[in-house]
Amino acid sequence: MRSTKLARFMRVDVARMAVLALAGGVCAGLAHAADPVEAYVTSQNADTVSVVRLADLAVVATIPVGGKPAGIALAPDKRRAYITSPEGKRVTVIDTAERKVATSFEAGSGPLGIAVNPATGRIYVADWYEHRVRAYEPSDFRLSGEAAVGRSPSGLAVTSDGALLLSADRDSNQVSILDGASLAVLGTVAVGERPFGVTVSADGRRAYTANVGSNDVTVIDVAERAVAGTVKVGRRPYAIALAQDLVFVTDQYSSTVTVFDAVSLAVVKVIGVGEYPEGISADPRGQAVYIACWSANTLERIDARTLQVTGKAKVADGPRSFGEFLR
Repeated sequence: MRSTKLARFMRVDVARMAVLALAGGVCAGLAHAADPVEAYVTSQNADTVSVVRLADLAVVATIPVGGKPAGIALAPDKRRAYITSPEGKRVTVIDTAERKVATSFEAGSGPLGIAVNPATGRIYVADWYEHRVRAYEPSDFRLSGEAAVGRSPSGLAVTSDGALLLSADRDSNQVSILDGASLAVLGTVAVGERPFGVTVSADGRRAYTANVGSNDVTVIDVAERAVAGTVKVGRRPYAIALAQDLVFVTDQYSSTVTVFDAVSLAVVKVIGVGEYPEGISADPRGQAVYIACWSANTLERIDARTLQVTGKAKVADGPRSFGEFLR
């Protein structure tokens, strides 16, 4: 459904081929300063971002973003959303208060994965074609660093202290671990086949990669830079979220979310969702996870305690939301 080689390759080829919970002790009915109020859903086919109000799962705004938007990250204060457009070769900056595009900046040949340093606000972008990760400053969006990593870097994740950046290097079957400040590559870890999404636990001790080629998740001991375990999941896993001492994995071809225990690594449940689930994010207290379903054109919510789907919103065509999308 895409018009260029890059978008077709990344979607078709990808399809082909923690331990510390983010929880709080407040009951679900009470307001909380950290609770997200909106989801920003990139819809690649529609060239838009849908803003979904989480209270009632209603679409409250639709923001045009060209270049087939895919990846997303949010500034630490949630006042900006950063959107990668692989075809447009740019990152679009959305003012979340105004719900409109503020500006954009060039970001290499194939920007896809994106993450933000929670300590400094620095923006990291994975360039699929040039096999590099670049850093941009949030004050003026100038390029302030770059590093060569493995082939076709896709997902990025940053530890909560901002010290480390992880890159899932899909066509090298590895994760690169970089210094968050200097971008020096500190080491690599061999993982399953075609790692795409990568997520790191709140304490920074473990990372998880969704391996679309081997239908599994690799669990990484970040300090040791070693594999701590492997978990079989559904067909073509795409991305991962953590909540309630559980790991939630979107299985594209199975139209499911596989849930496994972060300590024992035992599968707890397989949850049916809309067709072709891709992006997934958990709220900060770990009460719910939200999933963008590409073919169903929905954003769906799973209660992280009952493991039931509790609602869905209809969004624009081709929702992907590759990254952190709750604010």
